Amino acid sequence: MRGVTIRAATGADHDALVEQFQGLNAVEDGISHDRDSSRAGAEASLAASARAVADSGGHRLVAERDGAVLGHLFLAFRTAATYVRPEFREHGYVSELFVREAARGEGIGRALLAEAERLTRERGLDRLMIGVLAGNDGAEALYRRTGFAPYALTLLKTL
Repeated sequence: MRGVTIRAATGADHDALVEQFQGLNAVEDGISHDRDSSRAGAEASLAASARAVADSGGHRLVAERDGAVLGHLFLAFRTAATYVRPEFREHGYVSELFVREAARGEGIGRALLAEAERLTRERGLDRLMIGVLAGNDGAEALYRRTGFAPYALTLLKTL
């Protein structure tokens, strides 16, 4: 991860984030065949994710090297449903994580996740959750290597 800085995203990162959201949508569309991988779809996804993060007091993070954005992570703070015991309801949630293909395998995803953990603990919380699209084996392997374990399973039936 030589020379990579993890920092808060700024307005100047907008175009890079749109590119990365488009890349994420394209990767996931190859698995689920239901993602909008157009630029307009990426713009809409970025706006919705940024709004959710801002509304929860969360964080938009980017990984940067030599002025180029190589990846991002969006961390929101959520409250689980009332059937979850009160002491476990508040938690961090990684809503977006993406590393550009050319930078994969350098530890950038792990570094972004480590910062999300730090920020979640700083908020006084001890639970961090992340979702992964079934079939995204590389992402799931990274999450497991960094300590995540299955918690819930969502099933889909196409009618």
